[in-house]
Amino acid sequence: MKHVIPTQLVSAQGPAKAMAAAGQAPSLDPWQLVMDASLVVKLVMLTLAAMSVISWFIIGTKFIRLSRAVGSSHRFLDRFWDNEHGHRWSAERLEGVYGQIRAYRGSPLAMVFRAGYVELARIMSASGDEGGHAGDISNVERALRRASGSELVGLEAMLPFLATTGSTGPFIGLFGTVWGIMSSFLAIGAQHNASLDVVAPGIAEALIATAIGLVAAIPAVMAYNYFLRRIRVIESEVDSFSNDYLNIVRRHFLRE
Repeated sequence: MKHVIPTQLVSAQGPAKAMAAAGQAPSLDPWQLVMDASLVVKLVMLTLAAMSVISWFIIGTKFIRLSRAVGSSHRFLDRFWDNEHGHRWSAERLEGVYGQIRAYRGSPLAMVFRAGYVELARIMSASGDEGGHAGDISNVERALRRASGSELVGLEAMLPFLATTGSTGPFIGLFGTVWGIMSSFLAIGAQHNASLDVVAPGIAEALIATAIGLVAAIPAVMAYNYFLRRIRVIESEVDSFSNDYLNIVRRHFLRE
């Protein structure tokens, strides 16, 4: 006997659930399940998909930014510690490095040096021929510290979104899963039929929401940990350079 699927049942439950109610084997095609999912599950999937796209955009831009920062910093250090001048430090040598600072704009070390040089030049200009005093070293130190903090904040920008995606993505997907399973149980109660054909579509679309949540969260967590480690290495290099620069300023440019 041929089964006739009521129009009301198709519109209310979707093609897969309607086929199950009519005794036909429902289609478990993933794309069709997504299209037939309830509004809440669709919103969960769209949210997770958007979070995944944004995360991958951040991963790409952050990888390029950090790679550029590391490469520029290495070139800047080679220029700063140029052995052509030996260990002799002079205002002309620092001025020469400062004049080439645009070539290292992606380097946090170069930006920290620029802040320290500008402050040192201001002190030397204000002191005239007498030169700066040892007490002025605190001004240079504050300038270096401000520049270091600003550069590190810039490097860490957008990383919190990766952490948020990694921590909340699975739970958002789990919410969609719970909602889909709940809909399946409601369908069982409405049809008085607990066969696999009735519950399979709802459970399948619910598990798809969980899978999308994991797909969004796993790369975000891995990228967050990777970028955080690289930034900590750069932070250590910035601190070391700041200390070296302060020692140079203290020994060669400020008098007691």
